[in-house]
Amino acid sequence: MTDLAAFVAAFDRLPAGGYGGTYRGKRYRVTKTVMVTGRSQKLEAEELGGNDYISFNLYRLAGGESLLKPCEMPAEKVVDFVMGLEAD
Repeated sequence: MTDLAAFVAAFDRLPAGGYGGTYRGKRYRVTKTVMVTGRSQKLEAEELGGNDYISFNLYRLAGGESLLKPCEMPAEKVVDFVMGLEAD
């Protein structure tokens, strides 16, 4: 799996709110939500015209670490998506 720091850096480059994006040539509707003054963040992405769905929470812990919690999917799928997503 990709280094968690590289994943977090790629995630932080994504804008908050709702927008479109492309991953592996497919279009997605993406929503990134920031909660609890940024200490908790959620990303959901739905493939337009397809069945793929990505969902996870990222928690920023007090010690400076980040904790990735995918929603019913492998962490590798989440990491690959964020690293490869091209936001509009």
